[in-house]
Amino acid sequence: MWTIKINKSTIFASLMVILLIVPNLFQAQEFNLNNKESSLTVYGTSSLHDWHITAETKSGKIFFENLETGQLSKCDFTVFAESLKSGKKSMDKNTYKALNTDTHKNISFQLVDVKDIVKKGTGKFLLKCTGNLTITGVKKLIPLEFNTEISDGKVVLTGEKTIKMTDFNVEPPKALLGTITTGNEITIKFNTIYK
Repeated sequence: MWTIKINKSTIFASLMVILLIVPNLFQAQEFNLNNKESSLTVYGTSSLHDWHITAETKSGKIFFENLETGQLSKCDFTVFAESLKSGKKSMDKNTYKALNTDTHKNISFQLVDVKDIVKKGTGKFLLKCTGNLTITGVKKLIPLEFNTEISDGKVVLTGEKTIKMTDFNVEPPKALLGTITTGNEITIKFNTIYK
């Protein structure tokens, strides 16, 4: 027969470690953006047809003070401007010219404040925030709403935002000697995965 001796102090120490670690799994945690699984597409109009362009290279981090309540304290998101691809070289070239990518390599968003958190279910929240959007070196404080779903060590952010290019000193691109003009308003739709 084997005799197992249980040391009360060892059990107490183990329980204390568990109690300290487990809550932290639901509290402060940082996640990194997964570029391959994430998507960001810009939709716009022109005098000829509607168009869209997709960001191929994205990076970012988010930090939650508490995962159970959806309390977000940091959200940084960056797109490498010349990774925006439409499938048409001429359109891409006009886009890079309009964005002045020789000087301004990135488009970025940085969270400033979370105004409201609405719980939508287990691990699901609607966040109403403000943040700094920077395009062509022009930084603007904008309101932004997005849905957050937290599960299995993964965070999914989905949402969309409509802006005017001229608000960021971007001249709407033109083609064929100005005969095709682009609408000033664009809509950015994102589905970003953080792990």
